[in-house]
Amino acid sequence: MVKYETVKLATGADLPLFGLGTWLSNDPVALTTALKTALDAGYPLIDTAYVYYNEAIIGNVLQEYFTSGKLKRKDIFIITKLPLMVRRPDKIEELVKKQLKDLHVDHLFNRYM
Repeated sequence: MVKYETVKLATGADLPLFGLGTWLSNDPVALTTALKTALDAGYPLIDTAYVYYNEAIIGNVLQEYFTSGKLKRKDIFIITKLPLMVRRPDKIEELVKKQLKDLHVDHLFNRYM
């Protein structure tokens, strides 16, 4: 496992100080290549958002890495965001469930709402 600098959060979690940002990355081939390169290099964090429309692409790569044993869920932080206009609790729940499904994970590190 690659060593990296972190910042200690109030929750006790150690948040990595670097990761892969995926804004404007919705070309499936380019994003898959970038994500695999980052994960293979030991990047500990992926930043995405519902409105980037790339969470399913990211999820496919994560699922491949989890299934093959190249990566454990506990070793990757996933930060995502919801659209600012989403305020209703039922809609928030619906979108978060979609994000979890698309990303092939059972939890997220953080969501900005």
